[in-house]
Amino acid sequence: MKILIAVDMEGITGVVHGDQVTPTHPEYDRFRRLATGDVNAAVRGAFAAGADEVVVSDGHWDNRNLLLEQLDPRARLNSGSPRPFSMVQGIDGGVEGVFFIGYHARVGTPDAILDHTWSTARVAGLWLNDQETGEIGLNAAVCGHFGAPVLMISGDQSACAEASALLGSVETVVVKHATGRNSAECLSPHETARLIEQGAARAVGRLLAGKAPVPFRLTEPIGVAVAFIRSEMADGAAIMPGARRTGGKRVEYTAEDMPTAYRAFRSLVALASV
Repeated sequence: MKILIAVDMEGITGVVHGDQVTPTHPEYDRFRRLATGDVNAAVRGAFAAGADEVVVSDGHWDNRNLLLEQLDPRARLNSGSPRPFSMVQGIDGGVEGVFFIGYHARVGTPDAILDHTWSTARVAGLWLNDQETGEIGLNAAVCGHFGAPVLMISGDQSACAEASALLGSVETVVVKHATGRNSAECLSPHETARLIEQGAARAVGRLLAGKAPVPFRLTEPIGVAVAFIRSEMADGAAIMPGARRTGGKRVEYTAEDMPTAYRAFRSLVALASV
């Protein structure tokens, strides 16, 4: 059984501020270590419950955050960018189940640490088939295209609630209780490691028992709509072939399948920086 662990940083143990997940800030190295610790707990739980193979996808910033020398040696690491499946790199390699570690809630969510959708500076909202979606739903839909269910998520209580509402009975591990965008009551790394390891083991156990959530699949073709923060961002995004400008700050695209929708969304956001 092959498990993919997709990792972001805003939902990692102890993170409450953007400085802590920004590579140029002095606090970043400390939280790289904490992120690697959260991942290792998930790796331990997956193998303890019967996984044969674990691949990790580093999905924050430029995808070069996790410390390879501190990673559980049984796991392999996808690092660096750009790459075809970005935050869920490796999903097309026969994965049977996915963990989301360190994930955050979508843009505009109250009581959610560093809520955003892909880009704090550019994206005001994302819709897939007219359903407002954050990174949880976006990446889960890519996993679903390849037949892999999301089994577990760790993050704050708002990210876990978003995943449960969208994906069903996923295992949720709340590592901090957010009281604002930059404040939370945080559990210690020792405690979150215990909870993540236990959650990962339960998740794999449910998959082996045939009791895992079903893969999250969207009806094709897939409509992608992005609201940008400023109109000049939509000016740039609308240059993409096939894109439709449907408002001052809104651009839409219709994709034949979810991998195409994923690439289209990423391209629209990249063009919005022009």
